[in-house]
Amino acid sequence: MPKPAPQPVPNPRSAAAGEFGLLAEALVAQWLIQQGATILQRRWRCRWGELDLIAQLPPTAKAAATLAFVEVKARQNAGWDAGGLLAVTPQKQAKLWQAAELFLGEYPELSTGNCRFDVALVWGRSRPMSPTRSAPAPHLHIPDSPIEPGQPVAIAHYTLTLQHYLPNAFSAI
Repeated sequence: MPKPAPQPVPNPRSAAAGEFGLLAEALVAQWLIQQGATILQRRWRCRWGELDLIAQLPPTAKAAATLAFVEVKARQNAGWDAGGLLAVTPQKQAKLWQAAELFLGEYPELSTGNCRFDVALVWGRSRPMSPTRSAPAPHLHIPDSPIEPGQPVAIAHYTLTLQHYLPNAFSAI
């Protein structure tokens, strides 16, 4: 009888990193909503990768309504990559561009307006869990209070800060 294949052991660090990334994306989405945007998609996936957030931004005095493809970079350490900014390499930009083209092909009614690529940089840290607090709830609750860039927000067992929101961070390659 053949030996059963070893089963992968769940990595608690990757699960925590996944939760941290979801919370960072939720924070940025809430901030965009507070700016008047409508979130059309979260974590839209295709063969080229994932578009973290796709938001319809309202018209302003300077510009018509704009479709923003938002790349969210979340970090718990300052690290080598300028808070995630250096991780948006030309190769990553090309994949985001290709994913955006596929998205617009799937939703052609959105392809007639202005589009841009934004980058949101989120910094965070874990807060100690109290003995009475259990693991994070399955739902992610972002406070309804105004989110200000540079100001920390307590979410689940993290403190997150929207460090920078870079509109039109890169253009077509």
